[in-house]
Amino acid sequence: MLCKRYRHEYLMPEHLLFGFIKQAEFQGPIMLEGGNPDDMLNELTNWLQEQPRMPEGVDYNITPSYQYCEVVHQACMSLVASEEEQLDVPHFVNAMFDLPDSEAAYLLNVATNGDRSDFISLLIDFYASGEEDDDDDEEVVDLPFGDEYPDDDEEEVEQTTGKKDKRWRKFVTCISDIVDQHNPLIGREQELDHTIQVLCRKDKNNPLHVGEAGVGKTALVYGLAKLINDGKVPERLKGSKIYQMDMGQMLAGTQFRGDFEKRIKMVMDGVTKEGNDIVYLDEIHNIVGAGAGSDGGPDASNILKPYLEKGDIRFIGATTFAEYNKRIARSKALVRRFQEIDIPEPSVDEAIQILKGLQKQYEHFHHVCYRPEAIEFAVRASAKFITDRFLPDKAIDLIDEAGAYLELHPNNRSVQWVTKALIVKMLQRVCKIDASVLREESNKSLSTLRERMKTKIYGQDEAVQQVVEAVEMAKAGLSEEDKPLASLLFVGPTGVGKTEVAKVLAKELGVELIRFDMSEYTEKHTVAKLIGSPAGYVGYDDGGLLTDAVRKHPNCVLLLDEIEKAHSDIYNILLQVMDYASLTDNHGQKADFRQVVLIMTSNAGAQYASQAGVGFNSRVSRGEAMLKQVKKTFKPEFLNRLTAQVVFHDMNEQMATMVLDKFLGILRQQLSVRHVELTLTPAAHTWLLKKGFTPEYGAREMERTVNHSLKPLLTHEILYGKLQKGGRVTADVGEGKIVLKYNG
Repeated sequence: MLCKRYRHEYLMPEHLLFGFIKQAEFQGPIMLEGGNPDDMLNELTNWLQEQPRMPEGVDYNITPSYQYCEVVHQACMSLVASEEEQLDVPHFVNAMFDLPDSEAAYLLNVATNGDRSDFISLLIDFYASGEEDDDDDEEVVDLPFGDEYPDDDEEEVEQTTGKKDKRWRKFVTCISDIVDQHNPLIGREQELDHTIQVLCRKDKNNPLHVGEAGVGKTALVYGLAKLINDGKVPERLKGSKIYQMDMGQMLAGTQFRGDFEKRIKMVMDGVTKEGNDIVYLDEIHNIVGAGAGSDGGPDASNILKPYLEKGDIRFIGATTFAEYNKRIARSKALVRRFQEIDIPEPSVDEAIQILKGLQKQYEHFHHVCYRPEAIEFAVRASAKFITDRFLPDKAIDLIDEAGAYLELHPNNRSVQWVTKALIVKMLQRVCKIDASVLREESNKSLSTLRERMKTKIYGQDEAVQQVVEAVEMAKAGLSEEDKPLASLLFVGPTGVGKTEVAKVLAKELGVELIRFDMSEYTEKHTVAKLIGSPAGYVGYDDGGLLTDAVRKHPNCVLLLDEIEKAHSDIYNILLQVMDYASLTDNHGQKADFRQVVLIMTSNAGAQYASQAGVGFNSRVSRGEAMLKQVKKTFKPEFLNRLTAQVVFHDMNEQMATMVLDKFLGILRQQLSVRHVELTLTPAAHTWLLKKGFTPEYGAREMERTVNHSLKPLLTHEILYGKLQKGGRVTADVGEGKIVLKYNG
């Protein structure tokens, strides 16, 4: 330690600086700034020799001085602010600059000509590069005090400065060197040929790939790198290398003004010296605004414009349509320097060929085998059911996840086969769909749908028939692909089962029921909540209730209850849904309705339903009378887009009997938990039927009758009476009301 050798009582920042000066990583930036490490060391040596010393033979403890503690404290604060993980020399040196009346601060300012930020930036780069080369690390702090400054250090400094030319490689990834580690490019001949053509132009030789996420923009660049490596490109591109520059990596660790700009310039100068190379900017929209400070300094896009214009370096950019329109299209100067190339989503047949080309790689990685029908089904099913992503990425994810699943849950066979059934299982997890919906090879479940619904919906056989036929037609592929599975309008008086049909249908199909009560959307401004509030209004960031629900459950039964109560603007939204099975929210995101059964219920014209039976021998039902009024209430273009207008019949005595038995069955199930067995006498059954049967109020009146006339009696006995521990009870009629009798 210098303090012990020089018998200094206090450890000072100057001791620390002396050790730094002896390091080659420190000397390089000093020389680049025009300073002389020899002069700096000699001056510091003279200053240290003039400091007070403890007498020989006197024992003492070395104590850190106030300024030394302040340097350590400020260095730690700088470490926290920069979010780095390791305390390094640049943190201490940066803190020394702020010391008042300090020899260390004076020497640093003289050596750097007061250009502190530039010096610290160079210091960070030199020490970062020094960490990668262990042979450059030399312990020099413990050299005897006053030794001559080694002559061979000058050569070492020159070697370190020479490495400066290669430091730009830390901020880029050479795609040409790692192309074999990436999935090969299958197809895309037209887009690849257009990219090469643009790269060979004299002016504007910078392609810009614009396409949705997952369509293969990055794979296209890797495919180009593979062709260049194989020499299958024009002479102008032979020998070129493609370097990917990541804006996040360029910004990481920049602490002072000018650090980011210097890094970009360093990378551009390095690529220029390489000659005939290409820079790939993935997510190129990030360069707009990157590095711009609050003082209005230039961002990355403005720094790169001279290099784009000069043409020595060719750039390839990649971004999505949304980001292009949002951030790049506004910068006309940036747009004109690129040649836009659209990268469309591949068709289903093209995606199948892509997956077949990748099949061997995934088989080798997961140690499985993919059946041909599994590959094809993965593409077709993902295209049909995964609506918020794009081919081939979503199909590749399916086969990749299926392979990973077999690694985790291997079967007992010698060969692990990825089958169509396993792809169905993976798709079920991704899309949250019941497995029976995806089982296309068997329609046994669908063939019994009509009978299963009739056991739960009474007296509305015609309505059930129309609903089932619409679903069967869509399943058979005879309905239009760009429309919902079915768009149905249920018309009928209250309490006849309109909402219940939607609930039963969703349960039997194994899909989600999404219900919106349209009485909540009577005002004009409330309708906007379905697709999201406009910009500047409350709720803009929340998105649309309807669009978000369908994106979350793309396979569902969508029930819009009492549609006639909503504001008329709702019909304009529904026209788009019924016509194109698509709806765009306030953020520009689309919701896909192709796998949705749209059901709307209506009580429109209920006040005219009572006129159905007026006149001699009138056979017009209340539902049919309401349907006439419905045609007056809704616009013709709305009614014209419906798959069917389903009329629900009035409740008759036979329907009322079945509804009563249904509610009594539900009640018996509830009582069985309490070990209570309920029996009704014929008189009690007749009494409940007579009191609960009203054509005006339908099944709901029957439910109210059971709830008000029978359930309170049972509730009292279960809580306080003879049924506390269970038992058998009979409901009978006495004195014009329901009474309970006990069977022992």
